Amino acid sequence: MLLGQLEKINGEAMVRDAETARQVTAKILHLIQTQGESAHTPTCHATSYSVNTRDVQTILNILYILSELLTVGKGRRVGVFVSKGGTGILFQILLSNSKELPPSEELMLQLHSLLAKVGSKDRKFGVKARLSGALNVTVNLVKQNLQNAKLLLPCLQVLRVYSTNSVNAISLGKNGVVELMFKIIAPYSKKNTSLLKVALDALGALLKSKTNARRAVDGGHVPVLLALYLDWHRNDTRHRHMLIRKGLLVSLRNITNIKLGRKAFLEADGMRILYNSSTECLPVRTLDPLVNTSSLIMRKCFPKNRLPLPTIKSAFQYQLPHVPAAGPVAQLYSQPPGVDDVVDESDDNDETEADTENDTENEEDEKDHHTSNDDIETDLNKLHPKKNPGRPFEELRVYERFFSELSEDFQVILFLKNGIPTAQALSPKRVPMSSSQEDVNPTKGQNPQLPPSTSTSTPPAPLTPLQLDTIHLSKDQNTKDEAHIPSTDGHATLSTLTRPPPQGQTIEQELAHVLECVSLDDEAGEGAVLEVPDTALLLPLHDPDVYVEMVKGTHSVPQYAEVAYPDYFGHITPTFREPHQERVYGVQRSKIFQDIERLIHPNDILDKVVYDLDIPSCPVIEDDGESLKFNSQFESGNLRKAIQVRKYEYDLVLNSDINSNHYHQWFYFEVSGMRVGTTYRFNIINCEKSNSQFNYGMQVLMYSVQEAISGRPRWVRTGTDICYYKNHFARSSIAAGGQKGKSYYTLTFSTSFRHKDDVCYFAYHYPYTYSTLKMHLSKLEALRTPQIYLRQDVLCETLGGNSCPLLTITAMPESNSNDHICQFRNRPLIFLSARVHPGETNASWVMKGTLEFLMGTSPLASSLREAYIFKIVPMLNPDGVVNGNHRCSLSGEDLNRQWQNPNPELHPTIYHTKSLLQYLAHIQRAPLVFCDYHGHSRKKNVFMYGCSVKETVWQSNISATSSDLQEDLGYRALPKILSQIAPAFSMASCSFVVERSKESTARVVVWREIGVQRSYTMESTLCGCDQGKYKGLQIGTRELEEMGAQFCVALLRLKRLTGLRNHQHLLDLEKTQVHKSMYTLDECIKRSLMMYIFRTRSSLS
Repeated sequence: MLLGQLEKINGEAMVRDAETARQVTAKILHLIQTQGESAHTPTCHATSYSVNTRDVQTILNILYILSELLTVGKGRRVGVFVSKGGTGILFQILLSNSKELPPSEELMLQLHSLLAKVGSKDRKFGVKARLSGALNVTVNLVKQNLQNAKLLLPCLQVLRVYSTNSVNAISLGKNGVVELMFKIIAPYSKKNTSLLKVALDALGALLKSKTNARRAVDGGHVPVLLALYLDWHRNDTRHRHMLIRKGLLVSLRNITNIKLGRKAFLEADGMRILYNSSTECLPVRTLDPLVNTSSLIMRKCFPKNRLPLPTIKSAFQYQLPHVPAAGPVAQLYSQPPGVDDVVDESDDNDETEADTENDTENEEDEKDHHTSNDDIETDLNKLHPKKNPGRPFEELRVYERFFSELSEDFQVILFLKNGIPTAQALSPKRVPMSSSQEDVNPTKGQNPQLPPSTSTSTPPAPLTPLQLDTIHLSKDQNTKDEAHIPSTDGHATLSTLTRPPPQGQTIEQELAHVLECVSLDDEAGEGAVLEVPDTALLLPLHDPDVYVEMVKGTHSVPQYAEVAYPDYFGHITPTFREPHQERVYGVQRSKIFQDIERLIHPNDILDKVVYDLDIPSCPVIEDDGESLKFNSQFESGNLRKAIQVRKYEYDLVLNSDINSNHYHQWFYFEVSGMRVGTTYRFNIINCEKSNSQFNYGMQVLMYSVQEAISGRPRWVRTGTDICYYKNHFARSSIAAGGQKGKSYYTLTFSTSFRHKDDVCYFAYHYPYTYSTLKMHLSKLEALRTPQIYLRQDVLCETLGGNSCPLLTITAMPESNSNDHICQFRNRPLIFLSARVHPGETNASWVMKGTLEFLMGTSPLASSLREAYIFKIVPMLNPDGVVNGNHRCSLSGEDLNRQWQNPNPELHPTIYHTKSLLQYLAHIQRAPLVFCDYHGHSRKKNVFMYGCSVKETVWQSNISATSSDLQEDLGYRALPKILSQIAPAFSMASCSFVVERSKESTARVVVWREIGVQRSYTMESTLCGCDQGKYKGLQIGTRELEEMGAQFCVALLRLKRLTGLRNHQHLLDLEKTQVHKSMYTLDECIKRSLMMYIFRTRSSLS
């Protein structure tokens, strides 16, 4: 009834009968307040009435009604109010009544209170305020009522919303609002704290504008903010006003986004003020928001420094036969001196990633960057694979020699009546691998001392490094291998392997006895002896004799002459589980604060260089024994410099890839001279990726020589207080090739050592050297049976002079009959490759599992060989692996971005591998499956990337016809099978989208040009799994090798699905899984040990 009466007097009647309007609106207000009828009252009508009346009391009544209505409803009513144009009406009332002199204080208070409620729900609030002229009205009210807290509070609340619009913020800054805010904020007081909080919020929003930030700096307000923050910090002892303190920090944070602000902050001693106050806040968990924001400000203002290196280019020089005309290598060669210096002339600050204000403790961000719409291929012509061999067949005919199995007639091979080849059957020809290296020059440097044998109490004597030209191998009466290494003191003894083991000795103790390595005695002869066990019994495919010979045939740019002990002794997978490391809350913040201490207390920093590859004559710097000793001068090693910063803390600098100035991630180095039980902190300070699995449970790997000679030769996960964060080291944008991410990142971890005089190695992931591959291939050949067709070819020679092996594996034909020969030749091909990126060592371990399965004697392996011909390039980048690169070859380029147009001189392995595939395409024998093994540093599990037109179109906004989307879904079959049989594999992590940035990768080029529908990249995590059987565990070599074997099993199932041949008898075998077709590593070790112990006891008896 009241609403009907109000509608009747709307318009002109409202003006003529102000008293009636007052009565009606007062009754409505009373009704709403007392009877709760607000749910049925249309808010838009009440607003329209207020526009048509000039009676202040009537307007106030209507505003009171609106305030009551909008207070309830959880924001839904505010949304309706905004959609009906209510915001604009309020601005009209504000403007019309501001012209009254003096304006009604109560009216202005209610108007701004309403605007404050509405502003956060109206996306165009700032624009409407600016266009209507409301900004100046509110600003003038603030200026006129600085002492009137009642009116000032709602005005500031509206001003805070105005300032969220960047254009408004600049306009308000020009009108002096920044200076106005500094008149309102005040030192510690218990009065008007709500007012102060809102004023600081408004100031923080204003200072997001760089123009306003400069005004604040020019006005000298940075010291004022620091003084105010310190005052509130000291007086707010009960922490009741944390939001005010946070508001002051937010203002400082926004000011320090510009260079002038950072400079003013440092000049005002802001680092010390925030460091000391934050340190006092650390014990109180509720104050973490203050500590985190302070940490962000300090990190931002920490002066950017260049790395402590003469140049960020690699310490190793390799002159290319010719420099490319364009690209990163050309830029590197054309850069002027001094481009490594940090240049920070811009106000832009790139501190925007997740480790900024919020300490991302235990929060994993594994967003799938490869599905970004900006990178998805949208050209349908490029999305449809078109076979394009690219080269005339006459040029490709030379590659026919790598496919002799396709023309072999086997007429000279002798077969038994049952069709099985005899032992006298001719084996496929093999190109022998290099076993010697011309002119291997030892590089100077210290290798740490080996610990003494556990069987003697004689004090340890120093040993020379494991250098190639001093290792002499001999055999004892039981054919056990021994490596004679000269001793510096001229004394040595030979410990024996033939003594009987004591009763009750465990398997591990037996293994310890077998692996006892060093025994020194003052009464010995001239050469110290390193006893080498018959590791063929203990480590499948590992043989130190063979390894040393292979190292001698490996060519490195630094001409390494030392052998790392882990590569020499080998690695046995631990029998215990290694779960993801639990991250302690606040560890990253704690490490950052320790870094900030260096700037505040520079005299506490030792800054002592203890290892430096830029001093090639003597990289290991001798001292008084108070520092650790480092070494990385061995195959695949990477550590450029070690600096002792505190007594037990070291900064480590990695070497960039050769002919590059970046790609720092892979590390592999040796440490000695440690104290038992002391916790050491290591900081690798020049990592480049913006995030890492080290933040989400991954640990570094450590190998202890003392543990190895005690019977446990293995890499184990180690390290506490591990985190990965942006640091204060940077390079210029010129040196970064124009990249935005100019800052480096620190990987920090702490560890202690269990053994005195130990020699330990640390690595990014399980090392797998080029010499290890050659050793494994040599041992694999020894496993060949007459039923296995195995051929090793040298595909090509790399830039560094190393050979790139190419393997062919299949089953010999059942006989030399035409039918069997025809079946042999017409088996579909599977093409596999790995290790194009040297730092992804897990790819080699997966490949090792694949090769061992293929050469196995299980029925599954036999059936797999009968089903396919395997062409395998197990290491596409030998030079990068040998020289400790992370991503590139000697050409300084990522070889997996060269597949579109590889250069035969700069990218020989890619050029010739692609040529093999082009040859197959020409003769209509393109592979059924192509898979390139990789490692992934930022995701968990094992997964695949493939290529699909349909899924790419779905992920993009391009329009396509049904004919464009016609596609065989067979590309999903293999990953789907793997998800069913391989516990580490995750189908959910797979992607089949084609990206522009990946158009030169093996996967896309083989799909697009060779026409292989099942062209994949298989990515294996460097960390571990978050699903399935291995959930919560870090991945090890056992799981990686198992993945390689499971890939083979999946190919058998794929064979059945593709209808190539029906092998029903394999169904039961596949159900047994791969671990039942092969001995587990633990069983192999135990069985081999028992056989060894039995033979030893038998010989003694």
